Amino acid sequence: MAFKIAITAGHYINSPGRRCDKRYDKNETREWWLNNRVVERVIEGLKEYDGYEIIRCDDPTGKTDYTLKERTDTANNFGADIYISVHHNAGGGSGIVVYVYPGVGEETLKLQKTVYDSLIATTGNKGNRVSPLAKADFHEVRETKMPAVLCECGFMDHPVDTPLILTDKYASQLAQGFVNAIVKVGGLKKKPTPKPGKPGKYTVQVGEFSTLAEANAVANLLKSAAVITVE
Repeated sequence: MAFKIAITAGHYINSPGRRCDKRYDKNETREWWLNNRVVERVIEGLKEYDGYEIIRCDDPTGKTDYTLKERTDTANNFGADIYISVHHNAGGGSGIVVYVYPGVGEETLKLQKTVYDSLIATTGNKGNRVSPLAKADFHEVRETKMPAVLCECGFMDHPVDTPLILTDKYASQLAQGFVNAIVKVGGLKKKPTPKPGKPGKYTVQVGEFSTLAEANAVANLLKSAAVITVE
């Protein structure tokens, strides 16, 4: 039976105030854009594995603001085994924080720690948070019927975090961390590497060319892709 993953990029393009601090990013990059590019890379990275199904619970274009209820309803109706909400933070501090709902069971706590440890392993962005394994009464981790985490992947108003989270490299590191965690929790296996095909065998007939030199020249061009004999 396939391991079912629900994932969502927090907010949408026009969410009020959800953007990088102008002091550290003159473009005031919107949070949804940061969240979305991580989600897209997670989905792409999982294509190397078998044994799962995945659904996005937000609008992949970012143009429609799906409510939190719509997101959790989508995950619940899908019958997801885990739920991951990708965000970037603001409001003081630095580093990655992974939230769950207070009073959750061991399965959710295991998901929380696996995701956090995997993100730190790929990014190194521990920051200065006292409680990076946090608990909060957020809708997405409260109303989901499966183990759920809300991940704040760095602070958009911190002088160190902001330049970091804007980089393409950091987005890829985050995505790899999420993929590693999902693979571990879901027990996913990599797709087998396709075996290279056997090279074809061609015979170059000397009589088809004006000279032996021409025949050998054609044979040499083909040697990189096939086994050639000259007769």
